[in-house]
Amino acid sequence: MLDNVFARHDRLARATRAGAEALGLRLVAPTAPSPATTGIFLPDGVPGKLVGYLRDKVGITFAGGQDQLKGRICRVAHLGYIGSFDIVTAMAALEMGIAAFGKEIQLGAGVGAAQKVLMAGMPAVPAA
Repeated sequence: MLDNVFARHDRLARATRAGAEALGLRLVAPTAPSPATTGIFLPDGVPGKLVGYLRDKVGITFAGGQDQLKGRICRVAHLGYIGSFDIVTAMAALEMGIAAFGKEIQLGAGVGAAQKVLMAGMPAVPAA
């Protein structure tokens, strides 16, 4: 049973990273990522206040950066009470938030890439 929990965290993390990369965003830890959270660099020209905007105006919570990364990244968690559709929602909010701050981005690209990874965790279809 614990193996299923670890597999879910890994799948959520891979989906988040696939979504960010499909949007052309750089990952904070591209080679040794954690299954707990994904750090994503914000695009040039998008201020760190994107995180507060998404939280306060849109209702979607991302963590911001700390120390030298403050205002430069957002973080998406994939541990605890987080599911596949939380990741889909996070990717959609990130895309729309970046667009709201005037940066051209391909809406749906991050969501679609995340969904492709998340399909591996979809429940089996019941027999007819």
